Amino acid sequence: MSTNYVAGQRDERPWGDWEIIAVGDGYAVKRIVVRPGQRLSLQRHAFRAEHWVVVGGLARVTQGKAIFSVQPGEHVVISRGDAHRVENPGTGDLVFIEVQHGERLDENDIERLQDDYGRQ
Repeated sequence: MSTNYVAGQRDERPWGDWEIIAVGDGYAVKRIVVRPGQRLSLQRHAFRAEHWVVVGGLARVTQGKAIFSVQPGEHVVISRGDAHRVENPGTGDLVFIEVQHGERLDENDIERLQDDYGRQ
């Protein structure tokens, strides 16, 4: 198991920001904030799965061909290899907790399938 995450690590992105709140053997926990009207890349991961719990705002989630809403207190499980995206259709911040688990946990395990900001 490998990770290059460190608790307290933060990053600003065009869509919002994230912070690592815990790291352990085979897992990392992120707090992710998506600004109103923004969305992350349509992406997938080769080495990790994710479990998202929405704690504030409303999420619109794409998972494979399905698109659905997730409210505070609800959760989504993203399996390794699933194409997925989260977006914020609301007027306030979307906040969710992401638990990553797998054999490799880092920002290099992102295959972007589509991106609003021109990233690869």
